[in-house]
Amino acid sequence: MEVSNDVHVESARVQRLIEETLGMQPGNLLFDYRQLDGQVRLDLITVNPRHHQSFLFRYEVGYDKLDALRKMLAYVQNFRDNESSYTIQWRARGDKELQTSYFRAHNAYEALDKLYYGRDLNTITVFSVVLNPSS
Repeated sequence: MEVSNDVHVESARVQRLIEETLGMQPGNLLFDYRQLDGQVRLDLITVNPRHHQSFLFRYEVGYDKLDALRKMLAYVQNFRDNESSYTIQWRARGDKELQTSYFRAHNAYEALDKLYYGRDLNTITVFSVVLNPSS
């Protein structure tokens, strides 16, 4: 078997582990890779099946795709211990319904960055950002 096949099989295995760890259904978690200064940046994006909006869950940078995936797996296995939980209430432009989304982040700014990931700031109105009590 060629090395490239091993890398793809291992990448698929780690992606599946990440999905299982987060309890995500197939299609509700996107793995977006791009080159960044000779390294690979992996953006892990969640898609909410209820309101069909996507948000940044986290990004990791690695020397290659598999390294970035392994770092992401290590993160998802421990993130609840290292980051605070935030509740953000928001509404998309043109919608009447208020939405509630939850983010893990080090601070409110990081939580908002995850909410606004990949979109124009004018497309969403934020009504509240609340730091949830830790359990």
